Amino acid sequence: MVRALFLDLDNTLYPASAAMESETIRRMNEYVARLLGSGVEEAAALRRERMPNYGTTLEWLMAERGFSDVEDYFSYVHPDGEEESVALDPALGPFLDSIALPKYVFTNAPMEHAARVLARLGVADRFERVFDVRFCGLRGKPAASAVDAVVAAAGVPAAESLFADDIPRYVRGFVDRGGRGVLVDHFGKHADSGLPTIRTIYELAAFL
Repeated sequence: MVRALFLDLDNTLYPASAAMESETIRRMNEYVARLLGSGVEEAAALRRERMPNYGTTLEWLMAERGFSDVEDYFSYVHPDGEEESVALDPALGPFLDSIALPKYVFTNAPMEHAARVLARLGVADRFERVFDVRFCGLRGKPAASAVDAVVAAAGVPAAESLFADDIPRYVRGFVDRGGRGVLVDHFGKHADSGLPTIRTIYELAAFL
């Protein structure tokens, strides 16, 4: 029985086709290049190499590069107006309303980014709470500590919680802590994930 629903934000509440992801990655690579004094292409390659070991680019920089200016990083990577690249979806609010469960956003982004996107989509009031990367002590998904923290804060056992995300290892991180998980794979990129999979959030009902 599912008693609580945790939803990722980006590429989950809205389609992965939005320009948000590519623009965010571009800014991350620019920031890393500036920090390391390298070219953007070199920074992008290094970031791709190291990211499998960490939940976020920020976590990598903090762990391996001694980086500490977290707020400067967030302000550059997630500027005002970034949410304009996300298309409006009038059906999302009614769909969330149709799910008679407490709902939570669980994101590796900072709160200001989540607030902008949720406001853009018009669904901020559909969620009990947003658990951002600061809530998780800057060590987000798929870390066990992050999953345990948000589940404990929601007050529902992991075994009675469902989490939907577009990144397989984040879903597995939740499942490894005893929860239920479903992968949102808009373009069928992860056919070999071995995870329960849907193409869009609108297919969630089968797992509730």
